[in-house]
This record gives sequence, C-alpha cells and structure tokens, in this order.
Amino acid sequence: MTSGRQWPPVSTFSIVAYDRATGDLGIAVQSKFLAVGAVVPWARAGVGAVATQAWCDTSHGPRGLDLMAGGASAGEALAAIIGTGEGHERRQVGMVDARGRAASYTGPEAPAWAGSIVGDGFCCQGNILAGPQVVRAMANAYQSTTGSFANRLLAALEAGQAAGGDSRGQQSAAILVVREKGGFLGGNDRYIDLRVDDHPRPIEELRRLVMLHRVYFQTDEADLVVPDEALIATIRRQLVATGDLPDGTDDPAAITAALERFASRENLESRLRDDGQIDTVILEFLRKAAGDA
Repeated sequence: MTSGRQWPPVSTFSIVAYDRATGDLGIAVQSKFLAVGAVVPWARAGVGAVATQAWCDTSHGPRGLDLMAGGASAGEALAAIIGTGEGHERRQVGMVDARGRAASYTGPEAPAWAGSIVGDGFCCQGNILAGPQVVRAMANAYQSTTGSFANRLLAALEAGQAAGGDSRGQQSAAILVVREKGGFLGGNDRYIDLRVDDHPRPIEELRRLVMLHRVYFQTDEADLVVPDEALIATIRRQLVATGDLPDGTDDPAAITAALERFASRENLESRLRDDGQIDTVILEFLRKAAGDA
C-alpha cells in the first residue's frame, strides 16, 4: 500500500533563465535527490521555463507554461499557480517567460535554508541549502560569466556548489535549454537536454556532458582552419597511425576520404566540410586516436 506515502522534499538549487542574445530559455539544477532532471525542469521554446522544487507539485511545470503561452507573465503565472491547490506553504517555484520577466516563490514552510534571488532575465532558488550565500553566488556567477548560455547556467551551479550547495550533499544534476526547432534534426525544441541521475559529483559530470554536446551537435566558425602543407602532413601521418590510410599514400583525395571515414566512425559527420576547411574538433579527436601527446 502506497496511498499514504510521504515523499521526501526535492532538496535543490536551480537557476531558471532567458538568454536575450538567442531567445533560448533554460534551467540548470542540482539536488541530493535521484534523477532531479525528471522532476524539476520544465520549459517550452518561445514561452517560458519553470523549476518546481522542495515539496514540489510537478503539475506546476505544464500549468505554468500553459499560462505563459496564454499571455501571462512569469509573475502572473506563478501567482495563479500558488494561489490554487494545497501545500503551497512548503513549495518552491521559479519561472521566467520569453520576455525575460522572472519570478520566484518560496513557501514559509519550505525546508530551510530556503530562498531565492530574482534578477534581469533569471531567478535562482534553493532549499535545504548551506545558507543564502548559495543563491547569491549563483546569481553573481551567472551575471559575470561570459560564453554560451549553457556555460553561464553551469557556472551558476558550480558557484552555488562552491558556496556550500545542498546541505545534504550531491546526487543528481540536469540542464534543459529549449530553442525553436533546436532539437535533433529540428524535430522538437530540446536544444540541450542532459541529465546526471546518480553521481558523486554530478555537476562535474554534467559539465562533461555539455562539452560532449558541443562536440557532437554544435559548430562554431572559430573552430575552422584552412589546412596548410604542414597540417596535411600531420593529418596523413595520424590517419596512417589510426589505420584509416595506407602508409605511403599521398593522394589528397585519398587523405580526404580517410579523414571522412575517421570522422564518421567518431560520430562527427556534422563537422565535415566541403569548402576546403577542416573543423579542429575532428583534428583533436584524430590527434588523441593517433596517440599524439
């Protein structure tokens, strides 16, 4: 019989944010809770993002998104949700809409320390934390970090953990970034949807996964080079070392074909070029495969 079961609170710190440069919406979260990514983060491209935590009600995610899709601001959607149902005294919710308006709620009975910071285009919130310094560190890191939106979200998590994080420890972490047609082959809006369900250092592992996502699914003009004779000679030698090119082969077409085979084997097809340039991410994989220091 489970009808009277009392679930534990989702002891969590999270950031919910809107990136004005790209229009992306995202959430990053860490918790001493199994598979926090299956519970806390909710987002919809062009609409908003929601984090529901503490003694959370997962219906807050889709309900909040539906309200924002209907024209409500993050604050209006949050007020409508918190004003209905039971148990709101123990809940914690953060929201941001597609105009960058953010709002956060912490119930008076949410497990201490619990609280939040709301800034321009983001909110940071947490419960069962080491103290208020955790959300302050998260907000400062998000605002001061440069680079991609995902990098800024991860920096907030890392700063929160460095400031004491979840007082019960670490277990799982997740990042969700939505973008219109940003998912695989444009089939959905889940541009980045990565989870670490159970790990002694989940934020570190999440950082590793985000870097792999960049390798496999993101390209940048800064990664491209036009190979000179010295680079071509290095590529040829490395392809021989990996077994993709017979030793003594100098034909440019054969070298190109061998490099394409290597890239395909490493799931790097999206980084292949037909304009004379080479993606240096492929070259880094090749360097390691060839055993070069």
